[in-house]
Amino acid sequence: MSLGPVMVDLRGTVLEENEREILTHPLVGGIILFSRNYKDPQQLASLIADIHALRTPPLLVAVDHEGGRVQRFRQGFTRLPAARRFGEIHEHDPRRARQLAEQAGWVMASELRAVGVDFSFAPVLDLDYGISEVIGDRAFHRRPQVVAELASAMMLGMQRAGMAATGKHFPGHGAVEADSHEAIPVDRREVEAILHEDVVPYERMIANGMAAVMPAHVIYSEVDEQPAGFSSFWLREVLRKRLGFQGIIFSDDLNMEGASVAGDYVARARAALDAGCDMVLICNNPEAARSILDGLDQVPNPVLHARLARLHGRHPVTLEALHKDPAWRQAIRAMEALEGDPTLSLNL
Repeated sequence: MSLGPVMVDLRGTVLEENEREILTHPLVGGIILFSRNYKDPQQLASLIADIHALRTPPLLVAVDHEGGRVQRFRQGFTRLPAARRFGEIHEHDPRRARQLAEQAGWVMASELRAVGVDFSFAPVLDLDYGISEVIGDRAFHRRPQVVAELASAMMLGMQRAGMAATGKHFPGHGAVEADSHEAIPVDRREVEAILHEDVVPYERMIANGMAAVMPAHVIYSEVDEQPAGFSSFWLREVLRKRLGFQGIIFSDDLNMEGASVAGDYVARARAALDAGCDMVLICNNPEAARSILDGLDQVPNPVLHARLARLHGRHPVTLEALHKDPAWRQAIRAMEALEGDPTLSLNL
C-alpha cells in the first residue's frame, strides 16, 4: 500500500484499536508524535515499532524536536539548546558555532533514530527579526547567511545520523508578530524583500540536499491573499520553479487558526494539496482528521510515494550502542556545556 498525503496524530502512549484502523486508511502516510505520546525511550520505541508494523512500506513517524522550547521528548533524551545559542556563538567564533550546530543535529537525530523516529521537523530557517514571539529563540540569527550556515551544519549532523531535514516556515515567519497557532498573521513586505532575505537560507539548504519544507500559515499580502501553505505562487512558482526544490512539501497543522481562511477542514486539505503541498498535517482534532480522510479523493500518486521514500530514517543504532559511542558522549558534554557558557549572554 502506497503512503498517502495525510499525517495524523495519536491520543496516548499506545495504539488504540480505532487508531489502528485510521492508520491503515490509504490516505494516511504518516504520524506526528507529541509529548503526550511519550513516557520513556523504551515505551516510545515500542509504540513506533507498532506503527511501523502496520503497513508496508511503513508509515513515516515524525516529531517536532528542534531543541529549546520545542523538544517533545525530554527525560531520557539530551537537552538541546535553542537555535539562537548557536547564532550567539557565531558572533565571536563561527567555526565553533558550526561544529556545535552539527553536533546538535547529530545528537538529536541519533537519539530519535535509536527509538525509530524517521525525522524531526527541523531546522527552523526563519530570520530573527525580534518581532515574532512564537519564533523568537527558535531562529538561529537575523542575518540570512548565518542562518543558512548554521542550519546547513545542523542538517549535515542529521544526515550523518540517517535523518532527513525539514526546513520551516517557508518563506519566513520571523517578520510578523501574530502567532499562526492563534491568529492569521499578515506580512505586508514587498516580495523582493522576502526573496532577498528570508528565502536565502532555503536556496542554500536546497542546494545542499534538504529533503522537505514546511510553509508558514502567514499571508504575504503584497503577493497573495492566501497563506503560503495555500499559495501556488509560493509553492509552485517560487519553491518548485525558481528554487528547483524536488522534495516533500508539508503543510503546517491545518487545525491552526492561520489555516482557517481556507474554509472547513476538508477544504483546507484540498486547498493545500491543490496549491502544491504533498502531505497535510492535522493535529489535536480527531474529528477533523476523520472528516479529511472521508472527504478527500483517493487518487494514487507515484510521485508522492517516491518523494516520501526519502524521508524514511536510515541506519539506526540501539540506545545501548549509542550511549556507548564516544562521539555521543563527547557531543552531549558539548550540549551541556552550552548551558553555562558565558559567551551566550551576548546582545545581538
